[in-house]
Amino acid sequence: MRLFVVPISTRRALIYARLLRKDVSKERSILDRATNKAAETWSKWEEADKGWKKHLVSWGNRVQQRIPYEEWGLKSIPSLSSQRRIDELHGTKKVDVLFPGNAIKKEKLLSMLHKLSTDRQDLHRQRMWWSFIAAPFTAPIALIPVIPNIPFFYLAYRGWSHWRALNGSKHLQFLIEKDLLNPVSHPGLVELYAKRVSSTLEEADADDPASEMVEDVEKSDDRILLRMNDAKKLATILDSPGLALEAERAIFQVSEQLKSPEPPAQEESSTKTSDKKQK
Repeated sequence: MRLFVVPISTRRALIYARLLRKDVSKERSILDRATNKAAETWSKWEEADKGWKKHLVSWGNRVQQRIPYEEWGLKSIPSLSSQRRIDELHGTKKVDVLFPGNAIKKEKLLSMLHKLSTDRQDLHRQRMWWSFIAAPFTAPIALIPVIPNIPFFYLAYRGWSHWRALNGSKHLQFLIEKDLLNPVSHPGLVELYAKRVSSTLEEADADDPASEMVEDVEKSDDRILLRMNDAKKLATILDSPGLALEAERAIFQVSEQLKSPEPPAQEESSTKTSDKKQK
């Protein structure tokens, strides 16, 4: 497993985990296979021209867009038990954390990750149990012919999503507390952020040394760094196709939040508190 920390703005970053090829080739869990099957079904529904499948996919995509990017990032981190199942040495060796050294101070990286790992644990735990407990009460809707029990599937999905994010956050916290993270400033990220920081901050120049540029970032107010077309560039630089979608979602959400004086209403109201802490 490898971790990426991608600054979206000068104050907010996306964390994303990518399984290494040797890990991906190992046998996947029943849950992983079920998740893949659900994803395949959803893709087929997206091809529908009309009907309830088309409407359901349209509504579902809007819902997913509103789920905080922090949750998506934590969900990308497998649970500690899952990672140990596919890598017996996991927990005894360092995990690389790739980041741009000219946009994030190396000495502050671990404290940032610790905050990301702990801030939302209570939220995910509470929402997980609420979703799983509420789901059975939607059972009578299943008696309606033809139309699927959408409330049940939604609650089950949200419960699963919070469960994944909670386990990802605990795994990240474990790696931090056991000193198992190895921060690595990635040259490709440094090159990209040199352009973005210099175009965002007047006092910064693309040719400035990383130590000087990161100081400019530290002193600035919260300003968006990435553009939407940077998402695919990040995925290419880090050889992680799945990162593109997560980066696009994060760029969109942070951009919207920075446009308005107050954080926009989101599915998870507690993100307002988190946003205020980061500003």
